[in-house]
Amino acid sequence: WQKFLRLDSNKVELFCFLNAKMKEVTSIEHTLTLTDGEGVICVPQRDISGIAPSNHEEADSRIMVHAADAFRKGFTKLLVRSVDTDVVVLAVALIEQIEASELKLWIAFGTGKDLRYIAAHEICDALGPRKSLCLPMFHAFTGCDTVSQFARIGKKTAWKIWEIHEEEITNALFLLHNAPTVIPADVEATLEKFVIWCYDRTSTSTSINEVRKLLFTRRGKEMSMLPPTQAALKQHIRRATLQGGHYWGNLASAYRNLPSPADWGWTSPECWKPLWSDLPQASASCPELLKCRCRSKCTECCCVKEQLKCTIFCTCKGECANV
Repeated sequence: WQKFLRLDSNKVELFCFLNAKMKEVTSIEHTLTLTDGEGVICVPQRDISGIAPSNHEEADSRIMVHAADAFRKGFTKLLVRSVDTDVVVLAVALIEQIEASELKLWIAFGTGKDLRYIAAHEICDALGPRKSLCLPMFHAFTGCDTVSQFARIGKKTAWKIWEIHEEEITNALFLLHNAPTVIPADVEATLEKFVIWCYDRTSTSTSINEVRKLLFTRRGKEMSMLPPTQAALKQHIRRATLQGGHYWGNLASAYRNLPSPADWGWTSPECWKPLWSDLPQASASCPELLKCRCRSKCTECCCVKEQLKCTIFCTCKGECANV
């Protein structure tokens, strides 16, 4: 980690150095625009009211602010260079958000032999308006940089389920893409069924807790392959809505009024961490279910920490006199 932190520090220093040098430039053959914290440096100087100040912390979404500004300035053919999937997803949504049907937005994606040009405007046309607008919300819900992915469920699996139940799921994602202040119960229910279908396409159950029980008891699925609990899923939906709706729902605006992450599935403001569930941990609510792996007398196993005697479920079969 020290190596990566050192590399990031070097990048920041280089970026600051380049920005400082650009402030000294008075004329240049082409127009150059650089981010500078919440501000923007332009050479030659021009009106930057549409792009600064900006509270976009992610470079992915801030790129879209500049793309929207370029379109408003009359440019209809844009090329964005990136190696991040998020940029492709946001580019598709941006075209619909700014209603730029005439915009040709290309993404130069990848490096070396894997470099290819992706036409975001063609993807937008193929998906249609509503699905294009919902794409960032779908991406956040199924796993992105700030929202965890469902265990053993990839984008392809989730996309197939979306195609099968397109109208129902699209309606739910569309409402969340508009950054609601409260998530309606029927939307949570729809997304709960969405996750259930990802793990069991033939299921008719509407309770993810019941599906977890079925997969574990009757189908022998490992705990790591089960869907989240209903309580955990609710927090997941909140984190996804914060990212896909509040952060990515209006990509063309440089400055947005954002809610506190504490209301959307995060905790510990001094160092934000995901709130995985508002239910107590099983070890706290059902300590009798604990089992340790000690093979003889021990003083540091989980049974000792909970002041319990080892049971037949422990590796020692209850013979360890640990208390």
